[in-house]
Amino acid sequence: MSAASESPIEFNPYGYENHEDPYPTYARLRSEAPAYRNDDFDFWAISRHADVLAAFRNVAALSNANGVSIDPSAWGPHAETTMSFLAMDPPRHTRMRTLIGKGFSPRMVGNMEQRIREIALEHLEPALESGSFDFIADFAGKLPMDVVSELVGVPKQDRAELRRLADLVMHREEGLFDVPVAGQEAAMSLVVYYADMVAERRTQRREDLTSELIDAQIDGQHLTDDEIIGFLFLMVVAGNETTTKLLGNAWWWASQNPAEQAKPFADPTRVVDWVEETLRFDPSSQMLARLVRQPLCVAETTIEPGARVVLLIGSANRDETVFEEPTRYNLDRDASKHVAFGSGRHFCMGAPLARLEARVALEELVAHVKRYDIDETRATRVHSINVRGFATLPTTVEVR
Repeated sequence: MSAASESPIEFNPYGYENHEDPYPTYARLRSEAPAYRNDDFDFWAISRHADVLAAFRNVAALSNANGVSIDPSAWGPHAETTMSFLAMDPPRHTRMRTLIGKGFSPRMVGNMEQRIREIALEHLEPALESGSFDFIADFAGKLPMDVVSELVGVPKQDRAELRRLADLVMHREEGLFDVPVAGQEAAMSLVVYYADMVAERRTQRREDLTSELIDAQIDGQHLTDDEIIGFLFLMVVAGNETTTKLLGNAWWWASQNPAEQAKPFADPTRVVDWVEETLRFDPSSQMLARLVRQPLCVAETTIEPGARVVLLIGSANRDETVFEEPTRYNLDRDASKHVAFGSGRHFCMGAPLARLEARVALEELVAHVKRYDIDETRATRVHSINVRGFATLPTTVEVR
């Protein structure tokens, strides 16, 4: 037995070393401690694909009422203020999701493809003209923010500031085990901004999702201002950030695997495979928390009510019992069993939009770029317990 395997497993979701590469730790968790207890941060971690999938679907035993993050300031009955229906259980979750779905249907999302392509080119063309650019700051970070902002009705002049605030909400400082003060202040600024926007829409509707949410109803029931504000906050933080990281992760891992990179660049129809394998191999959403309501048995371990568990999406997607050679980035594999968007009642409502944005963005890149290089010495990662991806990806391109 190696020294590494003899040492105790230490999984610290706040640790910067975990942000750099959590996957070796995940592999040990699946093998040695599929129901892992962390006393320091008071959570259990579930790491195997079958257990994570079952947990997503077990809404009787696992509750979302305290939110999806173990950050002290984010965990608790107040979580719905910023996490919207992600921090609700049925029947409130059902009502909220149904009302929001009236303005956020897959058909509505599908009709956005042409506009998403136009936005992608607005940011891509000047970046390509320069030859060298930061893939995140100049493209991957701008596209999702503009798409979400156009959808909900945020004017162009406000979008850069909203993205800056969203980044602050997600960032975690080394050695600090909660949302930093700057992130808490940024969250409050976002809430105030959206509260003002909802108040304005109540007096004058526009052609945007915010106005549709105000008018949506079931049996005469409407969303409250707080419910709409919570959803808008969720869109800018969760929807924007995760899609930015998805694009960055796809760009990075293709560069690290030239044979796989060549496939979509030779055949643009393979972009869909590029997106799905990236979602499996290195999902931007790495873990989600749940509150245990009923005794939960995982790997012959019973987790009692009142405990909190984290579902390790990133680990489930590397489970060797489900995916052959899971540590290999392979666009030819069937990645359909990945759980990057969750499963069951809380399956990500934004999945169609995220997939559409990623496909369109990468299609435009392969159409305009012949080859590219990333300056790995200057690439930096974000530091977040829930989201994994890059803060900077300095890129040099050769255009077609």
